[in-house]
Amino acid sequence: MERRKYKRLSYEDRLRAEKMYKTGMSIAQVAEQLGVTRSTIYRDYKRGVDNRTHTYSAELAQQNLFR
Repeated sequence: MERRKYKRLSYEDRLRAEKMYKTGMSIAQVAEQLGVTRSTIYRDYKRGVDNRTHTYSAELAQQNLFR
Protein backbone atom coordinates (compact mmCIF):
# COMPACT_ATOMS: atom_id res chain seq x y z
CA MET A 1 0.00 0.00 0.00
CA GLU A 2 1.38 3.38 -1.01
CA ARG A 3 1.51 6.19 1.54
CA ARG A 4 -0.11 9.47 0.68
CA LYS A 5 2.09 12.49 0.42
CA TYR A 6 0.95 15.43 2.45
CA LYS A 7 0.73 18.80 0.79
CA ARG A 8 2.28 21.74 2.57
CA LEU A 9 0.74 25.13 2.16
CA SER A 10 2.71 27.85 0.45
CA TYR A 11 3.17 31.17 2.20
CA GLU A 12 0.61 32.67 -0.19
CA ASP A 13 -1.90 29.97 0.79
CA ARG A 14 -1.23 30.72 4.46
CA LEU A 15 -1.93 34.40 3.86
CA ARG A 16 -5.19 33.50 2.12
CA ALA A 17 -6.12 31.18 5.01
CA GLU A 18 -5.38 33.92 7.54
CA LYS A 19 -7.79 36.27 5.75
CA MET A 20 -10.44 33.54 5.62
CA TYR A 21 -10.12 32.84 9.37
CA LYS A 22 -10.57 36.56 10.06
CA THR A 23 -13.85 36.53 8.13
CA GLY A 24 -15.10 33.65 10.29
CA MET A 25 -14.69 30.75 7.87
CA SER A 26 -14.34 27.28 9.38
CA ILE A 27 -11.34 25.03 8.86
CA ALA A 28 -13.44 22.83 6.55
CA GLN A 29 -14.40 25.85 4.43
CA VAL A 30 -10.79 27.05 4.26
CA ALA A 31 -9.66 23.57 3.19
CA GLU A 32 -12.27 23.47 0.45
CA GLN A 33 -11.32 26.94 -0.84
CA LEU A 34 -7.60 26.05 -0.93
CA GLY A 35 -8.18 22.59 -2.41
CA VAL A 36 -6.50 20.64 0.40
CA THR A 37 -7.66 18.24 3.09
CA ARG A 38 -8.88 19.38 6.48
CA SER A 39 -5.93 17.62 8.12
CA THR A 40 -3.52 19.81 6.12
CA ILE A 41 -5.30 22.89 7.42
CA TYR A 42 -5.43 21.55 11.00
CA ARG A 43 -1.68 20.86 11.01
CA ASP A 44 -0.90 24.29 9.62
CA TYR A 45 -3.35 25.99 11.98
CA LYS A 46 -1.60 24.42 14.99
CA ARG A 47 1.72 25.77 13.69
CA GLY A 48 0.39 29.29 13.30
CA VAL A 49 -1.73 29.95 16.39
CA ASP A 50 -0.34 32.54 18.76
CA ASN A 51 -0.90 31.15 22.26
CA ARG A 52 -1.28 34.61 23.77
CA THR A 53 -3.94 35.94 21.42
CA HIS A 54 -5.34 32.61 20.15
CA THR A 55 -5.29 33.93 16.60
CA TYR A 56 -3.72 32.45 13.47
CA SER A 57 -0.70 34.12 11.91
CA ALA A 58 0.58 33.08 8.48
CA GLU A 59 3.98 34.49 9.36
CA LEU A 60 4.18 32.45 12.57
CA ALA A 61 3.12 29.28 10.73
CA GLN A 62 5.85 29.89 8.15
CA GLN A 63 8.47 30.42 10.88
CA ASN A 64 7.43 27.24 12.69
CA LEU A 65 7.35 25.13 9.54
CA PHE A 66 10.62 23.29 10.20
CA ARG A 67 10.68 23.34 14.00
